[in-house]
Amino acid sequence: MTINIKNFLNDKSKLSKMGEFQNLKQIEGLEMSSISADLYNDGRDDVALFYFSKGANYASLYTTNSITSEFIPWNNNSHKKVVKGLLVNTKNANTFTGKQGKDSIDIIAKNLSRVLTIKESKSKKGTNETVKIKDLIFASTGVIGEEFPVDKIKDRLPELVEKLRGDQNKMYWLKIASAIMTTDTKPKVAYEEIIVGDELIRICGVAKGSGMIAPNLATMLSFIFTNADINSNLLKTLLKRAVSNSFNAITVDNDQSTNDMVSIFSTRILKIGDNLSLNDKVIQKFELALKKLCLNLAKQIVVDGEGAKKFLTISVINAKSLGSAKKIAFSIANSPLVKTAIAGEDPNWGRIIMGIGKSGEVVDSKKLRVKIGNMIVAENGKISESFDEEKLKEYMKWDSIEIEVNLKLGNDAFKCFTCDFTHDYIDINADYRN
Repeated sequence: MTINIKNFLNDKSKLSKMGEFQNLKQIEGLEMSSISADLYNDGRDDVALFYFSKGANYASLYTTNSITSEFIPWNNNSHKKVVKGLLVNTKNANTFTGKQGKDSIDIIAKNLSRVLTIKESKSKKGTNETVKIKDLIFASTGVIGEEFPVDKIKDRLPELVEKLRGDQNKMYWLKIASAIMTTDTKPKVAYEEIIVGDELIRICGVAKGSGMIAPNLATMLSFIFTNADINSNLLKTLLKRAVSNSFNAITVDNDQSTNDMVSIFSTRILKIGDNLSLNDKVIQKFELALKKLCLNLAKQIVVDGEGAKKFLTISVINAKSLGSAKKIAFSIANSPLVKTAIAGEDPNWGRIIMGIGKSGEVVDSKKLRVKIGNMIVAENGKISESFDEEKLKEYMKWDSIEIEVNLKLGNDAFKCFTCDFTHDYIDINADYRN
């Protein structure tokens, strides 16, 4: 797959409500690089390295699919709360690869730790610090079941380490984000910052994801970095809370990946206090920024859904419970009939009613009210008296569509995000391995 520069320049301002790429800034204590191991046989960057010479606190969440990539048990068996490096490859998922896939991670870890140790010994400070294999974690994305290209990656590790750089600007972040893409058409980056006293807390994030997207981390990789010194346990709590209404609130095709991973890393450069907790004001500010960043990245994944032309927000309000609201929202979002109606710009609100009913949740049809945009289409158990199909058809031409389902049964609510289904989705996935 090649990257089409037109995707970076495409102007959708006429209809789109999504923003342009943010201007990401440098995270002190983080070095990054990406190269081509020629996994796609076309010279594009396909391996990326994130390196923390002084170590980084971190936390990760993974797919709940019962079949996972070999890198997930490797990472989980590390039992470390401080890491020095994250290596990411695309094109190959290293899933269902048996002993060859498992041994490949050992081989790459040993070689990468050796090359990084040599780098440290040659640094200006001349340190003799060893980078151990358990200081490294991994992520993979791509085709399931194909032999892992261990030799191609291993042979390029010296160049990957040599190209590590600590000065990061917007274009370099985009380069790194592009290196982890598969069927994505655009790199996904986000940035937030918080001013605390005279200090500036920075949060940068990259993500990939386009197809095989469903709740429980969707089908994606996302890596988030901050200079704020936050311990690993607190990072884990903050990440779980941020993911619940972002990465776990999106769906493209209701298929859950074997390789989902979202991680957050603290380079510990900026000291913001000791024994921090969720009740500290600085952490509360940080959490709001983290949630905003995660939601930004999650929405970018949906906008770039395979073949997607329209971004769809589904809000279920006044539900009897959060679980009920979430179930109904995803029942609508995952309906191929709803998604194809959106693609065809057809205001067929009956498909939304169907999606509500098939959720299995008990609703009162006489209380139910459904809106598309700001137009009520159904209420009191029938079509709304104010329904205007011609006005709704005009609204359906937008590439950002909102649906609201008011159950009038309680006080809980949930919002999820999805996209339409177009013929391009079939074309992309039919040709995925070609």
